[in-house]
Amino acid sequence: MKNFLSTNPDNCLACRLCESTCSNLYFKAVDSERSRIRIAETAAQPEMNVCNQCETCVKTCPTLALSVNHRGVVMVDKSLCINCYMCIAVCPTGSMFRYQGDLTPFKCVACGACAKTCPADAIRISQTKE
Repeated sequence: MKNFLSTNPDNCLACRLCESTCSNLYFKAVDSERSRIRIAETAAQPEMNVCNQCETCVKTCPTLALSVNHRGVVMVDKSLCINCYMCIAVCPTGSMFRYQGDLTPFKCVACGACAKTCPADAIRISQTKE
C-alpha cells in the first residue's frame, strides 16, 4: 500500500488551517513557508501544492538521500543530502520545499495531520496498491 494526500480543491476554503497545522507540527511555528503543504489562492479556486509520492525526486537525487519507506512515502535523509536542490527542480507538483533558514529540502510525509484539521474535506490521506 502507498500512502499519499489526495485533494479536492473545489472544497478548499483557503483557510490555511492545513498549513498552520503542518508547520506547527514539524517546526513548532505557525508559518506557511514551513508547511509541507501550500495553498495558493487563484481567481478560480485555491491551488493546493501537495506531494503525491510520485518518486520523481528519488530518481533524480545524486546521493540517494531520498528513498521510499514501507508506506510508499518519499523520505529525506538529511545526513546524505548535499543541498543540490535537484529534487526541488524536478518536482512536478511543486511540493518539495526549502525554508530560508534551513538548507535541507523537506516535503510531505503523508502523516495526515492536515487532513484531520481540514474543515471542508479538501484534503485526505488515501492509499493505493502498487
